[in-house]
Amino acid sequence: MKIAFYGSSLLSSYWNGAATYYRGILSALASRGYDITFYEPDAFDRQKHRDIEPPSWVRSVVYDADETSLRRVLAEAADADIVVKANGVGVFDKELLEGILTHARADAIKLYWDVDAAATLDEMRHDADHPVRRALPHLDMVLTYGGGPPVIEDYEAFGAARCVPIYNALDPATHHPVPPEPAFACDLAFLANRLPDREARVEEFFLAPAAALPDRRFLIGGNGWHDKGMPANVRDVGHVGTGQHNAFNCTPRAVLNVARDSMARIGYSPATRVFEAAGAAACLITDAWEGIELFLKPDEEVLVARDGKDVAEHLATLTEERAQAIGQAALARVLNEHTYELRAVEVDRVLRAARARAQEVA
Repeated sequence: MKIAFYGSSLLSSYWNGAATYYRGILSALASRGYDITFYEPDAFDRQKHRDIEPPSWVRSVVYDADETSLRRVLAEAADADIVVKANGVGVFDKELLEGILTHARADAIKLYWDVDAAATLDEMRHDADHPVRRALPHLDMVLTYGGGPPVIEDYEAFGAARCVPIYNALDPATHHPVPPEPAFACDLAFLANRLPDREARVEEFFLAPAAALPDRRFLIGGNGWHDKGMPANVRDVGHVGTGQHNAFNCTPRAVLNVARDSMARIGYSPATRVFEAAGAAACLITDAWEGIELFLKPDEEVLVARDGKDVAEHLATLTEERAQAIGQAALARVLNEHTYELRAVEVDRVLRAARARAQEVA
């Protein structure tokens, strides 16, 4: 089956945390026989910061961020059996969603793939005319990057015919243990872009422990932190391309995951970083959120922190031996239960079931 996928970027992780999720899911679907075209706009300097060149398993279309190019790529939706609009493209999001409904064939499966479901649902609660809310009756399904039962219930209450979470996972060919890199040596490393709905939690779970442990070394990576006031023992390395993620995760004694506000509130939303770190056999410390035990076992495969004091206590008592044991246990768990190959089996089943239902109606 042919998939037309309209998303933020497959080629660049620059201000685009969903890149590795798209790569993992779609490459695994391609290996199952799907013919995929990924459409991404040339916007936000992402094409100047590519992590990869177009891979062999996808037809990559980069279009100019103007209305003429938008109409051109939307017209190609008519050639696909499955048409997907992902959230957070950043330009023409409303027009893309309306466009796939207009241009997709009547017998095509039309999906909204939400990689920020908690935030989208918050927006819909406050805006009865929200584009996604208007589109839901005309979509066959919503897939989300996480959220569990709360997101399923909320999306279906808004009128989604079906909502299925497809969680982040590991691509072991991309994220795996590598030798340590001295440039990333520290006691605790954190990698994420600076966003308004995460910043206060970063202050609590990362910067406060750094201030409390002045003899320890901390490292922060990602876009936007250059002008953030930080303790003297925190080093900012800026944007870290996906090609460096393994070394970034393997080198420190521990790495930190901090959920965005909405994802922490809803739970069941492991970030891509969780599986990338586990895939590199890193010792992961995560802020507490409901559902973590579905992915990693607390105290054995991951360390869970309720606040910054917990992070500091974990670091103060964490030996190199225990950190390695936790990292190896996490790696074994994700290889066994949380790979993109396994996620693709689920997506394939969901898509084929939707296709069968559509043919029955026809």
